[in-house]
Amino acid sequence: MSKIDRASFPHWVTVTLRYSDQDPMGHINNVVYGAYFAEGRNAYIGQLVKRVAPPNIDFVLAGVKIDYRREMHYPGQVEVGSGVLRIGNKSLTLRHELFKDGEPIAGAESVLVFIDTSTGTSVSVPQEVRQVLAGDIAN
Repeated sequence: MSKIDRASFPHWVTVTLRYSDQDPMGHINNVVYGAYFAEGRNAYIGQLVKRVAPPNIDFVLAGVKIDYRREMHYPGQVEVGSGVLRIGNKSLTLRHELFKDGEPIAGAESVLVFIDTSTGTSVSVPQEVRQVLAGDIAN
């Protein structure tokens, strides 16, 4: 596995592992990784995208792909790095990485589709959002 470059991710959030995140074998359950990525995704979108998007524009999650690199154990914290992988016409693909104790634990890609909240239909990525996101393309 090639080294994961932390500098590829312009946005970071820290999440504290919970005792209840463990599975019966004492590992952090694989399903919980999705919740950690959601924390990173929602913080990224909330802090960057929603401040410039028109008020009737939001997004829905269309897909998530997670690559598990190694197991993780309680207690501790994970750092979730996020950045833009691709900007499409109506969608956005984010790239994420989980780090614990400085080591990459899992990576993910999440696809978000922009919608008009008044109609529930997909819409093009607003130009003002596109401009902000273009500066956060992950390597």
